[in-house]
Amino acid sequence: MSTDLAPDLREIVLSNSSFGPAEIAQLSQAISDDYANFTALRDAVGELESRTDPTPATSVRLGVCYYLLCRFETAASTLASADGGAVAQFYLGKSQFELGDYEAAIAGYKAAKVSGYNSDECDLAIAEALRNSGEKTEAMTVLDQLFGPIEQTAEYLYQRAATVNSLGGNPSEVVALYERAVESSDSHAGAMFGLAVENDRRGNDEEAMNLYNRAANCFPSHVGALLNLGIMYEDMQRYELAQSCYQRILDVYPDHSQARLFYKDSLGSRDQLYDEEAQKRTDRLSQVLSIPVTDFELSVRSRNCLQKMGVRSLGDLTRTSEQELLTSKNFGETSLIEIRDMLQSKGLTLGQFAHERAEPEPSYDTSNMSPDEQALLDRPIADLNLSVRARKCMVRLGLSTIGELARKSQDDLLECKNFGVTSLNEVREKLGQLNLKLRGD
Repeated sequence: MSTDLAPDLREIVLSNSSFGPAEIAQLSQAISDDYANFTALRDAVGELESRTDPTPATSVRLGVCYYLLCRFETAASTLASADGGAVAQFYLGKSQFELGDYEAAIAGYKAAKVSGYNSDECDLAIAEALRNSGEKTEAMTVLDQLFGPIEQTAEYLYQRAATVNSLGGNPSEVVALYERAVESSDSHAGAMFGLAVENDRRGNDEEAMNLYNRAANCFPSHVGALLNLGIMYEDMQRYELAQSCYQRILDVYPDHSQARLFYKDSLGSRDQLYDEEAQKRTDRLSQVLSIPVTDFELSVRSRNCLQKMGVRSLGDLTRTSEQELLTSKNFGETSLIEIRDMLQSKGLTLGQFAHERAEPEPSYDTSNMSPDEQALLDRPIADLNLSVRARKCMVRLGLSTIGELARKSQDDLLECKNFGVTSLNEVREKLGQLNLKLRGD
């Protein structure tokens, strides 16, 4: 526990001095600077709870602290019976928002605005609640009515970016808004998470990880940032760091099913034996097998025959038998010897991996589809906006279009490392929104 910050934090919680936005910001900053102060806050709240006959003002202080501890139901009930002032109403709204009651949240923000809480902050909170309730256009209308210094704040830029994104706006505008929000404040978890996701989608892993880390180190921590950061650590086989991300979520949300599942998965992955030398040998062989046959000086006859047979790489040849080559028109003993010598130069033989020949990819029935529906199958998987974990599994499986995904079965996907039931349900839901299904569903 931090020795210099914890006493100040305790004094803010337990003293009878003023308690407003400035003091609440100090509590959040203390925990952002040292996460061990989360325990100090929890201990101070326990001490405050033990006091008999709390005043309405004490209930405000206690309710806000419950909110910071993510005990949202307790926070809502405590603040509902507090002094009815601006701070109580605003954090009652924030607690209701976290509980998913957006209508009650908006009512709280409006009451806080009437009671004197910062008008612009209340409007931004209202816009966020509207957006999350599905009223995206109304949320943008609220944002468009805000003018002045508020437009340069991280919270405004973040809310605008998230709203433009939810409305399907220009991706470049979304990224620019998130970037401005992060430049405006280095402690806005939502803005850093939003920008991290955009970088993640574009394959900028290093920048995405940096932003996820920064978002995770803010307080309140962004659950999405911790989940995605954990997944990236798993991909790097840094399982202990991944588990620490999931554990931080479980410390606050013990029943968080996704964090619990990911924590269990990372434990299992860490315990698996990993033969590094064997993996290196496999990687080297994969590189050799991927070499195109056009890299070799073959005769025109041999080259034409291979092209007609659809043989593009050395790997294709190792999955093709001598008999199959000889049955090809114009392919004779001379060409066969030429091919054998070429493979031997790389330590390979014809038919070496014939047993690994892939089954033909099942076709997707498009006979009852309109041209637009058939075009849908050619759209990139990125259009599904999958989570980081599911998206990385799509990369491992070599899938790039929605049609390629739809041709996969449940078992095909579950065979992929780190792809579990949660990711499977997500894929089914996203395909279902487009009236598509996995093969066999």
